[in-house]
Amino acid sequence: MDNKLTWMNSSLPLTSTSRASPVVTMAGSRFFPKSSPSSQTFATQKGSGDPTRASVVHLLARAHSLPCSAASQAFMQLVQPTARFQLALDMLLPLLTSSADLAQRIPVSFILYSMYAPYPISLNPFKSVLYATFVKEREIAIEISTEGGFSEREQLVWVLWKILKGDGNDIGPYSPSTLTKSPLPPELRASCLFLDEETFMENDPDHSVAKSTITAGEPKQFAEHGASKSLLPFLPPATETKITREVDRENERIAQAMKLVLAARDRALTLTEQRILTPLIPRLTSPTMITSVDLPPIVSYNPNLAYQLVIALLMALPNNLAQDISVYLDALTLLPPTLPSFDLLGRLLRDTSAIPDYSTGGKTTIADIVRSEVLGRFIHESIKWLDNAERDEHEGLVSDDRFAKGVQNLCRFYSSLLKLSIVDAACNADSTEMSHFALRHSRFEEANALYCILASGRSVPFYTAMI
Repeated sequence: MDNKLTWMNSSLPLTSTSRASPVVTMAGSRFFPKSSPSSQTFATQKGSGDPTRASVVHLLARAHSLPCSAASQAFMQLVQPTARFQLALDMLLPLLTSSADLAQRIPVSFILYSMYAPYPISLNPFKSVLYATFVKEREIAIEISTEGGFSEREQLVWVLWKILKGDGNDIGPYSPSTLTKSPLPPELRASCLFLDEETFMENDPDHSVAKSTITAGEPKQFAEHGASKSLLPFLPPATETKITREVDRENERIAQAMKLVLAARDRALTLTEQRILTPLIPRLTSPTMITSVDLPPIVSYNPNLAYQLVIALLMALPNNLAQDISVYLDALTLLPPTLPSFDLLGRLLRDTSAIPDYSTGGKTTIADIVRSEVLGRFIHESIKWLDNAERDEHEGLVSDDRFAKGVQNLCRFYSSLLKLSIVDAACNADSTEMSHFALRHSRFEEANALYCILASGRSVPFYTAMI
């Protein structure tokens, strides 16, 4: 899900949050229900003739499908530095504290964080509002949990927790829709997430901003609760969770492992980092926050880690996956024809580990499911990729040797499959498309040798296996 985008951070001075009065008047919006007749709407903002506000409304309407960092970057580009604070008060805070869809509240939270990302979170003028929202949403999520249910607010609580801890950059690469659909591991549920109230309220002893925004448009019981001296949730004793030092240490290890997974999409992990991450892969994939868009960049930089992640995903229970297993398999079919991709596919095609076959209720193996669901389409997509690379080369759009290397490596890979009897040279269904490809590019030694094998219908070990 998905390279990280560079943040465009605000150059605003750290403005005081005493100007909180506009927040209450903007509590209503077209993104969430009005709570009182006097509430204004974003439709009014859009129709007020201010093109900047209209553009921000449009951005927020489609932010659910954008990486959070992209939404933040777009906001910084749309709004002049001197206008960002006031516009955030008028438009973003009412949306954050409303009952709007989580896919809209999450990017708003991230934008409020990223406006002052160069500074510690303790200096962010919106920290008390973010904290008050965290407390309120956490209380509601815990109450639903004690009744045996599960609240979608859990993901928002986790996002706010990450932001208030100063780890908001970890959220940047993910879109709000991905975050809301990704199940949380038990140790990151709302009841396990805590923050120190003094850290976020020390510069706002009366909680003026928090009170004015958290109670805007809320029912009376929430308003009375938000105006109280303490914003900590009043939980019944049965819902309070005691976190031991061992549990806290384990949570820190999991948080570190999640950071390493994010880093693995952008660079090769060191051996030390791989040793830290590898034992925790089962914890990260059951339930998982790994999505299909994470796999291609991880394969490119860390094929060994990608292999372990794919194995863990294939072995995970369906209700623990962020997406259907077929989505992950589809991601494998679209990998580019590079050495890391061939290495991963080769290892999976030789892995005979048993996994449940949920379509039949029986058992199958990793090799069988990859052979039947991935290999044929991977070969087809690789040929298309190389055809496009050849066309780009002829048009002068690229100057490297990706096409030549790709043809050579694909032919060597297929020769290895023949040697290992994973594919059958005599089977038209397996080899017809590859045979035509090898003939078209028979000027390459590897393609010519492969065509001779396929044409004769014999599986002759010609090249040293790459897998």
